[in-house]
Amino acid sequence: MSQINVFDVIIAGAGSIGTPSALYLAKAGLKVLVIDALASPGQASNKHAIGGIRATHSDPSKIYLCTNSIEIFSTWKEVYGDDIDWRSGGYNFVAYNESVEKTLKSLLDQQRALGLNINWLGKEENLAIAPHLNPDGLLGGTFSPGDGSASPLKACFAFWKHAQSAGAEFHFDESVIDIIVEGNKVKEVRTNKGTYACNTFINAAGGWSRKISQMVGVDIPIEPDAHEAGITEPVQPMFDAMIVDIRECPGSSNFYFYQHPTGKIIFCLTPAPQLWGNLTQNTSSFLPQSCRRLVDLMPILGNIRVRRTWRGTYPITPDGNPIIGKVDGIDGYFIGAGTCGQGFMLGPGVAQLITHAITGNLSQIENDCLYRMRYDRSFESKEMLK
Repeated sequence: MSQINVFDVIIAGAGSIGTPSALYLAKAGLKVLVIDALASPGQASNKHAIGGIRATHSDPSKIYLCTNSIEIFSTWKEVYGDDIDWRSGGYNFVAYNESVEKTLKSLLDQQRALGLNINWLGKEENLAIAPHLNPDGLLGGTFSPGDGSASPLKACFAFWKHAQSAGAEFHFDESVIDIIVEGNKVKEVRTNKGTYACNTFINAAGGWSRKISQMVGVDIPIEPDAHEAGITEPVQPMFDAMIVDIRECPGSSNFYFYQHPTGKIIFCLTPAPQLWGNLTQNTSSFLPQSCRRLVDLMPILGNIRVRRTWRGTYPITPDGNPIIGKVDGIDGYFIGAGTCGQGFMLGPGVAQLITHAITGNLSQIENDCLYRMRYDRSFESKEMLK
């Protein structure tokens, strides 16, 4: 009988959460295996992300985790030497009606209390940071200059490279097909290519995490829905911030875009109603809808040419917040999923939290995060800045 390889930690998913988790767990001295059904890191939802990174949320735990992520992204080149295209351009949530203005202003005290550098800008102040915004009906907006963007592909590759250097093992083109639980303890992970033993199994499978969780008899409310994005030809630099419009319009519930350092405009729209499933084919409706919103917000872009569009999935939870933590009654099972389209920005912060939870080095605020994001919460609260 062949001997089964034993690992301290096995992670399902080499994406926005699984890959940085492998890095930090390996650096903590644990023997780590990452299993992914695709050919290389970041080939599922991660590569469809547009690169935005913000701590500007309404949920305290997400603010804390993304603040940590920004610290990691912004210092990555200094610490590790890799250029991941980090850019601190800020986030500008704009208000074109009183309802949005009220929502944005209602969050400011809590956001500041949690350490965010964020302010309300009146119309003229807002136009000073984004001079090409449509001034008609603009009431102002919030601006958080510490937020920014980076390359999802470069960042995921960098996490993978350094995780390997720290001793983590990655198996690509390999799928988890079963998880063996004995005596309420995770014992083995079976794939289409082999069987591995572990002390801890981390479900970081994004839009596929519900299926993985069902293998241990735990159903988690995570469903993938499809979103599309696009990129234009490059033009001269015009603005630095990510512009976010959370107004609900026919066919969409919000819209956001920014100018990449190369000059291209990258934009994304949240469809309404949501389109459920792991869908990756482009639709004929996205470009007309998104271009109307883009030109309405910034009329100067009316003649810019779109180079391409693409489609990816968001792993959605009922309240818009991720599920992170252990599962009662199953020793060795840990969830890190359901990031609702914010996996890239949450990833490094969540990876640190997971590492501290597994190594037993949690701070009080990290314990609070795990409590708020536990798998069996009520899901009644709502993230207001999805």
